[in-house]
Amino acid sequence: MTSVPPPFDPELAAVLELIKDAISPALYPEDIEAVRQGPGMAMLADLDLTAGGAFEVEDRVVPGPEGSPEISLLICRPTGPAPARPRPVVYHVHGGGMVIGTNRVGVDFALDWARELDMVVVSVEYRLAPEHPYPAPVEDVYAGLLWTAEHAKELGGDPERIVIAGASAGGGLTAALALLLRDRGGPRPIGQLLLCPMLDDRNDTPSAHQMAGLGVWDRTANETGWTALLGERRGGPDVSPYAAPARAEDLSALPPAFLDVGSAETFRDEVVAFASRLWQAGGIAELHVWPGGFHGFDGFAPQAALSRSARAAHVDWLRRLLAE
Repeated sequence: MTSVPPPFDPELAAVLELIKDAISPALYPEDIEAVRQGPGMAMLADLDLTAGGAFEVEDRVVPGPEGSPEISLLICRPTGPAPARPRPVVYHVHGGGMVIGTNRVGVDFALDWARELDMVVVSVEYRLAPEHPYPAPVEDVYAGLLWTAEHAKELGGDPERIVIAGASAGGGLTAALALLLRDRGGPRPIGQLLLCPMLDDRNDTPSAHQMAGLGVWDRTANETGWTALLGERRGGPDVSPYAAPARAEDLSALPPAFLDVGSAETFRDEVVAFASRLWQAGGIAELHVWPGGFHGFDGFAPQAALSRSARAAHVDWLRRLLAE
């Protein structure tokens, strides 16, 4: 039985009211191309990725998965004096419901962490569904990580201190990347930062039903994204954990995880369940459920008190991780 949805934080509710005409909770397949061409994506071209000169920015084309096209990596290196020890690296995977976005989406989060903690940022461009269904996106993400680990030293980075990170679809792909790296014996990241991650194609949790028609990414949008990635397999018995990490039966031997999610969003219950299963498998995980948060609230309303708390928690976790 569907219950009454939890209320939005008052500051965040005011922001939702302001953006409601520009961003619908629902996304239908016929909307994908218009959103890709919309003003939100165009604005990314105007981002100052140097952060006022703090970073040297480069787009580099590197080999993709075997037999597939090359991929583009956005590389942002601090311009300050080189430290005695190579810098940690944050490998960033963008969001966009598996169907939208470029390696510029959400990279401002990673650049904030990197400024605070003197890190190199590498943000990967991956092929989008539905034109490129599973496994294309995650295999691109995997190929980019292999290149990053192999070439970290030439970027001034430490191949032994790579943190993988992403929000929304990027969070789901980051969780899938951790599974792939474990199962293929690839480089081991020191941590995985999963922000409101998109983990479960079944789209049938209580929060998915509770939040239908509300916020910025509801159950209809979620079905559109997962169906683009998986086609008719979505929700069925034969979905790979490398497509939908909530399907993984074994969550042991994974890097320490930070997970966060809003209490008033579609992904709440799948994220809480994933964190619980990490603990049950003997893993290390830190979980934050932000009261009254909608999906991606700290990107839409960065000045809200709840957003400031969330962003501070990301940096605090990274600082503790890098001190170990």
